[in-house]
Amino acid sequence: MYLNAMEFLEEEREEWAPYEALADLSDEDLERPTDPDGPARGWTGRDLAGHIVAWLEVALGIARDLAVGERSRTSEEIDAAWEAEGDALNERLMATWRALPLEEVRRRIRDVPGELRGTLTVVPEARWVKSPGRMETFVGETIEHYQEHRPELAAILAAAGR
Repeated sequence: MYLNAMEFLEEEREEWAPYEALADLSDEDLERPTDPDGPARGWTGRDLAGHIVAWLEVALGIARDLAVGERSRTSEEIDAAWEAEGDALNERLMATWRALPLEEVRRRIRDVPGELRGTLTVVPEARWVKSPGRMETFVGETIEHYQEHRPELAAILAAAGR
């Protein structure tokens, strides 16, 4: 799919850019529930940020593991958690984000994607770009995930008048 790391990192950065607007929402806009029957299914901006960035944090953990070795303990742990909990894992992650102060939510929106990109630049390409399974994980937790949740982002930003 990608010939080199920079090709992926450039596309990931471009696809992430619209989500940066979440960090600029007011407290009220981050906490405003959307229409439960609409595209955002009642999610708030905090919910969407939590869902997306929590999985970016997983990807970051995997990247950190791969920066120092062939094996990713983070990947093994999240795979086991997903196997045991399924979609309940998403709810657990979102519950954690709902308990965070809004400034921490904003900090993570601003910082985690860049930390992931920076970490991936030091991971040998053989451990991710040239590894179909690993590449699938990184594409799935970033580009594909961002695209999947664009309707929710649009609804949340529209509710905030953006």
